[in-house]
Amino acid sequence: MGTLYIDRKHVRLDLDGDALMFYENGERIGTVPLGPLERIIVRGNITLETSLLGRLGAHGIGLIVLDGRRHEPSLFLPRPHKDAARRLAQYQAALDSTRCLDIARDIVRQKLAAQCDLLNRKLETRHDARYELNRAIGGILGMLKRLDEQPDIPALRGVEGAAANLYFSAFAALVPQSLGFAGRNRRPPRDPVNAVLSLAYTLLHAEAVLAAHAAGLDPAIGFYHQPSHGRDSLASDLVEPQRPDIDRWVLRLFNKQTLRADDFSTSSQTGCLLGKAGRTRFYQAWEDQAEAMRRDLQDRCRQILRVICPAAEAEETQGFDDDGALENSIRPAE
Repeated sequence: MGTLYIDRKHVRLDLDGDALMFYENGERIGTVPLGPLERIIVRGNITLETSLLGRLGAHGIGLIVLDGRRHEPSLFLPRPHKDAARRLAQYQAALDSTRCLDIARDIVRQKLAAQCDLLNRKLETRHDARYELNRAIGGILGMLKRLDEQPDIPALRGVEGAAANLYFSAFAALVPQSLGFAGRNRRPPRDPVNAVLSLAYTLLHAEAVLAAHAAGLDPAIGFYHQPSHGRDSLASDLVEPQRPDIDRWVLRLFNKQTLRADDFSTSSQTGCLLGKAGRTRFYQAWEDQAEAMRRDLQDRCRQILRVICPAAEAEETQGFDDDGALENSIRPAE
């Protein structure tokens, strides 16, 4: 068990030695040892003491709090990595426009390639959507060929945005019409698919913050996503290539009826919301596939470390496979 999900109201958390205790109406209702935990994801009205937060940090356990109906995350991070040289190297690299552009190109390249992979795989089974799929694949492949011609990060963002429009127009053709998905929307999401995409992207972004922090990197200092007030820009960089994996998984949730339209409620004020029974199945399904995504995030942190601070990264990754796309396309500064 690496992750503990808590989604209920009026529960108090306490410690008994190295075990997490759950109380409801003064009665103990459960116990979980801290040892196997790496993160706790909380939603609902939960009560805990600051001493518990300190113990979680000492054990290297991150706490992700999903607040409100829109699941806005707040993170309590464990103690930081001890090698401050990694963060210094990251800050220096972030001030180098050439290195930022090289890293940004690779991020966009991986994301567009992953989008094409998803759509190509669907061509094998979704003959009813062949026109939309072929149109999007052809357009995105053309953009991939022109990435090296883009002179700066704003130009790359333009390419990524154009690719996203093509991609989601084809993705919409793969979604059952009964779900009302016509393209990506958010804040608030207006249909079940967008609601689940937003929740899954939120969880993946929180995982990226934890991965960056654990690797000794500053989650706020990005390369493609430039530093901005209130944004974990490096975490945003890390998740971009993995968004199509989330899209594929969300599509599978609905195709397999793990989630259905009647799991959601909609209002003009809050948009489309996933109910508690649906959230329970969502979190169960999420944990089944999340470990692979966490490994991908860790690998990408290692790849970035190889570029910006190879000596520090080498201390912990002796024998690490050398086929990372980022390392192959970008070389550390001499």
